[in-house]
Amino acid sequence: MIITSKLLDEIVAHALEDPHNEVCGVVATDPDVERALRVFRAVNVHASPMKFEIEPIELLKLNHACEELGRLGAIYHSHVRSAPYPSQTDINFAAGWLGVEWIIVGLAAGEEPDVRSYLIDGPKVREVPLEVS
Repeated sequence: MIITSKLLDEIVAHALEDPHNEVCGVVATDPDVERALRVFRAVNVHASPMKFEIEPIELLKLNHACEELGRLGAIYHSHVRSAPYPSQTDINFAAGWLGVEWIIVGLAAGEEPDVRSYLIDGPKVREVPLEVS
């Protein structure tokens, strides 16, 4: 995915606002070139350092907002205690979102935020580049 530094900074800033709990949101993309168009914040209904979930009604509204611009191209969240690699919970949740990137902001203690993106297809996890422009 191609993403501007401004939009990527929005995602990281969201993660840093609550470094003790996972935060989450979605990214609308242009489906023709996989360019990020807008970031939409969501509420983690669990307010937990171990998992995130977006309320189904909110996710439906976010999906519609993304479709007005293009498509829902990525779901993002933070990992507050671990590296930015999909957990088994992330992999299980991704089953319903084939072709959607998973952007994870790692906030391991004492380190700068580390942002990675993945495509998840069943048990297969493949890191994909975030091209910052």
